[in-house]
Amino acid sequence: MKGHKKIIDTLNELLRDELTAINQYMVHAKMCENWGYEKLYKVIEKKAVDEMHHAEWLIERILFLEGTPNVSKLDPMKIGQSVPEIIENDWEAELLAVPAYNQAIALAHELADQATVDLLIKILKMEEGHVDWAEIQQAQIEQMGLENYLSAQIEEAQS
Repeated sequence: MKGHKKIIDTLNELLRDELTAINQYMVHAKMCENWGYEKLYKVIEKKAVDEMHHAEWLIERILFLEGTPNVSKLDPMKIGQSVPEIIENDWEAELLAVPAYNQAIALAHELADQATVDLLIKILKMEEGHVDWAEIQQAQIEQMGLENYLSAQIEEAQS
């Protein structure tokens, strides 16, 4: 089914953002694992997997609309050098994703592409969940102090 060029271009822009997020989350997850913060590692790695699903769904939709997925472009990544920077950088990236998805949803509505609207809403809700998670982590760091927060991110050794 031939899709509207504006929709395909917008889906490719969102795909670029998702591919960038995958890489940023994976680096951040591995940094947390390297520092021994297993709980953070697992949660951030799960977010990378979520972003992989978003990319997969966008690619499928682009192909369905007879477009060509552009997987060769990435935005610059902001790699944190500490846990608070990691959370801040990922939060900032997600804050950019939310309005991008809202704008894409508005465009899909305007062009009467309900299936694309439905897909984008599904992804938007997940992105909003990522924003919420980062904001909770920031609040916990502020309320508990960084040392207590980081202590809570270490898993007990299994015997």
